[in-house]
Amino acid sequence: MSGDTLVGRTVAGYLLKRYVGEGGTATVYRAEHPELGMAAVKILRSRLSQDPVAIKRFLREAEYGARVSHPNIVRAYDYGQAEGLHYLALEWAEGEPLAEFVNRSGPLAPSLVAKIVEQIGAALTSAHHAGIIHRDLKPANIMYNPAEQSAKLLDFGIARDSDSNPEERLTRAGFFVGTLQYVAPETLSGELVKEQADVYSLATITYYLLTGCLPFTGKSPRELFQQLLTQAPVPLNDARKGLRFPTAVEAVVMRGLERELSKRCKTVDEFAGAFCAAVREEAPKRSGFFAGLFRKSGE
Repeated sequence: MSGDTLVGRTVAGYLLKRYVGEGGTATVYRAEHPELGMAAVKILRSRLSQDPVAIKRFLREAEYGARVSHPNIVRAYDYGQAEGLHYLALEWAEGEPLAEFVNRSGPLAPSLVAKIVEQIGAALTSAHHAGIIHRDLKPANIMYNPAEQSAKLLDFGIARDSDSNPEERLTRAGFFVGTLQYVAPETLSGELVKEQADVYSLATITYYLLTGCLPFTGKSPRELFQQLLTQAPVPLNDARKGLRFPTAVEAVVMRGLERELSKRCKTVDEFAGAFCAAVREEAPKRSGFFAGLFRKSGE
């Protein structure tokens, strides 16, 4: 299905007005609904329309999205099948993927990172309270509006119910789901993970927003896989030449990246709260914030 094939058609009451983009499983359109207004509509790719696992994973994003309501989570309006198409209608979130914003802007000011982490942390905490583990946290799955400095979490396509039975899994044991650069080490075994896996991913995002780098330097999936399982992440203050952060800020980020669960922050709320406190406690001490850079404490 090419990007503009469905433009102009109405699916389940949503007039598809503009092609936005596509991923491995769905094509996304900006649409208009007579009652809901603007919406983002995902259409499952035709090659997957007969794949029951792909369909269930596609619709699960809506099912989980409907279970949790939070201002920093993109709302699911409607989903199902119409005119032979599997569709998912979502709130239209203004802005752009956080990955694109950071790619254009470079490392972000710690104060701005704290605002983003606070919002996504609150969204994840709400999801966790509803029994949902996201499992695919990454900047590409966060919509960011620079004008309002607001962030919204999306894409619960590979999320899972924390109370689900192993027999109900859509992924075979021994295989992991997620994006390798952002997954927690325990995910690589393919076993069921808990909310501390989302803590690790959020800490990785935080590291990336602050530095423009990732905690592991592997250039291939095999190399990254080995590093995640056997090596310690690069310390935050060694990530990028010329970028230095206060000891408290580095300590929180690295605690979120601990391989051992007993040493890692237990909840997203704990990690986000500690990180924001470390950044904000430092801010009044320093009038020399420039382009988001911290000078090392004592310098």
